[in-house]
Amino acid sequence: MSKKNTKYIFVTGGVTSSLGKGIVAASLGLLLKSRGLNVTIQKLDPYINIDPGTLNPYEHGECYVTEDGAETDLDLGHYERFLDAPTSQNNNVTTGRIYQTVIEKERKGDFLGKTVQVIPHITNEIKRRIKILANQNYDIIITEIGGTVGDIESLPYIESVRQLKWELGENNSMVIHLTLLPYLAASGELKTKPSQHSVRHLMESGVQADVLVCRSEHKIPKDVRAKLALFCNVPSDNVIECTDAETIYQVPLDLQKQKFDEVVLKTLDLPIKKNSDLKDWKNFLKKYKNPKRKVEIALVGKYVSLQDSYKSIAEAFIHAGADLETEVKVRWVYSGDLTDESVSASLEGVDGVLIAPGFGDRGIEGKIVAAKYARENKVPLLGICLGMQVITIEFARNVLGLEKANSMEFDVSTPDPVISLMADQKNVVDKGGTMRLGAWKCALKPGSKLAEIYGSRNISERHRHRYEFNSEYQDAFESQKLIPSGFNPDTRLVETLELKDHPFYIGVQYHPEYKSTVATPHPLFKAFIQAAIKD
Repeated sequence: MSKKNTKYIFVTGGVTSSLGKGIVAASLGLLLKSRGLNVTIQKLDPYINIDPGTLNPYEHGECYVTEDGAETDLDLGHYERFLDAPTSQNNNVTTGRIYQTVIEKERKGDFLGKTVQVIPHITNEIKRRIKILANQNYDIIITEIGGTVGDIESLPYIESVRQLKWELGENNSMVIHLTLLPYLAASGELKTKPSQHSVRHLMESGVQADVLVCRSEHKIPKDVRAKLALFCNVPSDNVIECTDAETIYQVPLDLQKQKFDEVVLKTLDLPIKKNSDLKDWKNFLKKYKNPKRKVEIALVGKYVSLQDSYKSIAEAFIHAGADLETEVKVRWVYSGDLTDESVSASLEGVDGVLIAPGFGDRGIEGKIVAAKYARENKVPLLGICLGMQVITIEFARNVLGLEKANSMEFDVSTPDPVISLMADQKNVVDKGGTMRLGAWKCALKPGSKLAEIYGSRNISERHRHRYEFNSEYQDAFESQKLIPSGFNPDTRLVETLELKDHPFYIGVQYHPEYKSTVATPHPLFKAFIQAAIKD
């Protein structure tokens, strides 16, 4: 299919937020890809931040990082995990970035003599961002529009969809509207009125939904489907049920049973010439639902009250666990509560400890206590990003005898800055988008545990940090068997640490969880879970 024939699917949401537009978009992408189509998914976020990099995880969940170093919405993680394909900075666009681009053009004189307005200037930039991915010759581009229809913030995006549908011509684009069917227990009914109002909101903006995907706690009876079809101007077959599932990975199969992908292909006037092959996906689900054993991993972090803050880690456990036919139960441990006195009770019985990434000094001492507990009690431990830095601080204090060792992030006057600010970060003032981001090469020492795990000495992993292991202390750490085993080949920055004479005690400065997918579970998570299995 040539570039000019790229088809566009827009996914909007109504009634309430957090209905799962990202999972529906990712599921549709998987179904279409399984039919041999080249598919990508992008997210348009209505907030005015340039990117999620400066947002509090409690407010927005995890900040996901792409190969090319874009800090993005966590839904891009779902896209990659379902499609087993990388995304890029072009797959996540915010209102802040749209306005920034338009204002920069205005300052340069690109609109000289013109009054810059939402229509056409903002909407033109939105349309340009939507279509930019077509340069990569995708057959289908799925665009998820964040927020809820009716939100003030979303109006320019809905208007852009209206314009694009007109410009692209018949059968070249479509709108899938995800909505909620609430159930009233008192009357025993699913109510369609909120969905009708939501679709009407869309129509008032000049956009007609082609397919309704209805979130519901109950099966949707035929008469309710017929009512929705009648009042929302869609064929009855285009009303798709999406009930709560045991796992998000079940959703593609539930949608496939209703021929969701066939409805989409028919709407876009595309041939249905290849059967969907989800054999590997079904095999993954079978192993996930029928584990032969169970392990419990303590995830020690400071954002555990909102588990979406560690979404990619939780999903990486699922991928690796299913591959090993092992149920991975996560014990969420708030690091702010851990002390030398409480750690034994908090971590009692766990088969492994993961020290989570993060920023700031809250809960750091608790993470250090957890690292010490795992080291002394031979409990398998994986430290990610800040987790590796915590391993470094704990070892320096309790093994090397540097009692006041710390990271310069937490104490700029520490006499032993075993974690220091990276050289290229020392003159950085702005916070947004200025960290070491994206994929960087790492050369692993021959004979190291990590080289064995990866089956290679040369790897590439994604980063998101400002601070690094201070190489001035490298000899001291090696003398006590905490070995820097991975280095950036260009800068010689220490990327990994591993402790000798321990079943599994590894810290990595990068984020392996970002590269774990259903089809390719990350080898480091597999090795960690394998180490946690006692039988």
